[in-house]
Amino acid sequence: MLSRRFQLTAYPAGEPTLDNFELVETELGDPGENEFLVRNEWLSVDPYMRGRMREGESYVEPFQIGAPLEGACVGKVITSKHAEYAAGDYVLGNQGWRDTWISDGTGVTKVDPEAAPLSAYLSIMGMTGMTAYVGTLKIGGLQPGDRVFVSAASGAVGSIVCQIAKIKGCYVVGSAGSQAKIDWLKDKAGIDAAFNYREVDDVSAALREHAPEGIDLYYDNVGGDHLQAALDNMNDYGRIVCCGMISTYNDKTPQPGPANLFKIITKRLRMQGFLVFDHTDMQAEFQHQMGDWVKAGKVHWEETVTTGLENTPTAFLDLFQGNKMGKAVVQVNP
Repeated sequence: MLSRRFQLTAYPAGEPTLDNFELVETELGDPGENEFLVRNEWLSVDPYMRGRMREGESYVEPFQIGAPLEGACVGKVITSKHAEYAAGDYVLGNQGWRDTWISDGTGVTKVDPEAAPLSAYLSIMGMTGMTAYVGTLKIGGLQPGDRVFVSAASGAVGSIVCQIAKIKGCYVVGSAGSQAKIDWLKDKAGIDAAFNYREVDDVSAALREHAPEGIDLYYDNVGGDHLQAALDNMNDYGRIVCCGMISTYNDKTPQPGPANLFKIITKRLRMQGFLVFDHTDMQAEFQHQMGDWVKAGKVHWEETVTTGLENTPTAFLDLFQGNKMGKAVVQVNP
């Protein structure tokens, strides 16, 4: 069988381009004993992947030039010689950016296509949803009545953070980059206030206008001027959850940090970064609670769907243009 998969041709300098990606075909043998063959149906593209497209020390090894790229995926077992996986099973794995793969079950989880749409296991019911859940409740210590600010609030993680905070009885302000996103946040996610950061001259002033009583919890997906704005508007003893800083991912050289970091001291703030991989002990709790919220219609999620494996790089590059709504996924064979 021929397997199609993407690999890097070179590490990007600054913002990646299509020339950094190459689609290749390789021979894929039959599954051996205790192995099974999977055909991917859905792939995930995520901003964190940009961090793996450069050499240097990080929390996860960089992608290797000329080696298959990786990412979350959902696929169907086609043939199996494994006692725990049968043909027809659907599984969640990390063998994305390709159409087929062989596994011995390591790092693979069965998913139920009847419980939720398959693509949901890459968003609301997958790592994205768990990132929002862990970051908001455990790292951020969300409390009923908190005043919460979420940057990139209509994004894959941010949109779920907003809704968790509303479920917990909080006042929520979000920032996003288009009127359509603002409308979704107010009408669908049900947050209290939102502003388009592209249409304001001063993010700090815009946040102050929409949250005049200050912020108790900031969930940071952007960094840069949004982090500076949050520091200006944090209440004493507030908490800042550092999940991502997409505004800096394509910088060729590091940008100076916020000029108001001293406010961490004067306001006695707690600022903490986290990686969802460190909190697998919360997996069962997350799946149970999020499953209940989904069934009850308490959470909503959006997907930006790109069709065709060959268009996976385009879906990835679009992450940095601010055009997508919710989770970006690729339908391998529409």
